[in-house]
Amino acid sequence: MAEPELVDVVVVGLGVGGEEVAERLAEAGLSVVGVERDLVGGECPYWGCIPSKMMIRAANALAEARRVDGLAGTAQVQPDWAPVAKRIREEATDNWDDTVAVERFTGKGGRFVRGSGRLDGPGRVRVGDQVFQARHGIVLGTGTRPAVPPINGLADTPYWTNHQAIEVEELPASLLVLGGGAIGLELAQVFARFGVRVTVVEALDRVLAIEEPEASEVAAAALRADGVEIHTGVRAERVEHDGSRFTLHGAGGAQFTADRLLVVTGRRAHLEELGLDTVGVDAQQRFLPVDDRLHVTDGLWAVGDLTGEGAFTHIAMYQAAIVVADMLALAREAGAGSDASGTASLVGGAMGAASSLGASGSSGSAGTVPRADYRALPRVTFTDPEVGAVGLTERQARERGINVQVGFTKLGSSTRGWIHRVGDEGFIKLIADADQGVLIGATSVGPAGGEVLSALVVAVHAAVPLSQLRHMIYAYPTFHRAIEDALRNLS
Repeated sequence: MAEPELVDVVVVGLGVGGEEVAERLAEAGLSVVGVERDLVGGECPYWGCIPSKMMIRAANALAEARRVDGLAGTAQVQPDWAPVAKRIREEATDNWDDTVAVERFTGKGGRFVRGSGRLDGPGRVRVGDQVFQARHGIVLGTGTRPAVPPINGLADTPYWTNHQAIEVEELPASLLVLGGGAIGLELAQVFARFGVRVTVVEALDRVLAIEEPEASEVAAAALRADGVEIHTGVRAERVEHDGSRFTLHGAGGAQFTADRLLVVTGRRAHLEELGLDTVGVDAQQRFLPVDDRLHVTDGLWAVGDLTGEGAFTHIAMYQAAIVVADMLALAREAGAGSDASGTASLVGGAMGAASSLGASGSSGSAGTVPRADYRALPRVTFTDPEVGAVGLTERQARERGINVQVGFTKLGSSTRGWIHRVGDEGFIKLIADADQGVLIGATSVGPAGGEVLSALVVAVHAAVPLSQLRHMIYAYPTFHRAIEDALRNLS
């Protein structure tokens, strides 16, 4: 067997987080091998945040046109999916070709290897017949894949995951969506606004079950107004496909039919494929546990969805900045890299970037390395209205024994909501720790719910005292001014 090739770093999985780590370490002068079996960039640019938001933008434009009646005259709308599918192919995904992303990485000095990487003992990665020995460490960024539930008959049918839903060029007449989480609701609303008959089936007692109950109610009402049928508390038991249509059988005799079936019931990390046993790590876990510098074990880091901290691009990028700072500090300490001054410079830049993303600094191997802090983790469901949330929900806070205060106001009662008139559904809900006098969670639902959330993220992350939040000046008339009303209603 040939001797392993010695390099500085191996990054297995070039999704959003892995790609960021690999590119920045290569720019610093380290010898970096990036391994990816699918598309460089991962889920976000090809099937997730970018193309799905293009779909949402188009669907929302249709909805706004339909709101002209009663505000500014009359309008007739004729949906056309063709320009949406064309834009996704040409502007977002290059028809699902990652050539540009690969060239960007290699242009920064990285070495790209197409294939499935697997750990082969401490510091070693095998890709087919190639074996690499990493001087300074290995980073795993292999992400997650759709988790398909073990429903009788499902595996034998041509069901969709979010991939097929994003890639579709011709819309079906009807669609069943199994799963009422963020992805399911976003896609359900898009297809409904383009004229598809959509039915959502959710096993739990409400959609968006991880969010506040009030958010679930607003989202469900908005989708129903778009013609979406929503059935909660229905556990799927069997799926049939007769060659043209799907039939989903639920517990208690419920039955639903449609031309297509979209399954969006969560995601799974597939740790068993990574060879974790060769470095003494248990692969029989749903996600890969990491510490606050993203260490799995000595010489092994992980970033992104497989860490279980949230399947969001912003989490992967946040974690990537911490890993870069940590690895460059170690490399500088070891005198590695072809450009020591450049490495030292990028260490400072990476650490500053990670700190700006919200990580608190603490002592690391060489100087100060930021540590992950997820107290103010923001999340947005891009339905219309948007559902933005940060920190703890009311239920989570009470379960932790916190002395909770809740502030709530409907967006429609604000001046901006009243002006907006059509499509002003939403609210601000604040969760405060009464003993500490700070916000520990918040939800912002409305036409710009994700944007309004930014002020609440700062408040939660920086633990801004409630007294200061109450003494701020909130611009008038804005949606975010409703925060002031919610603060006034804290009790």
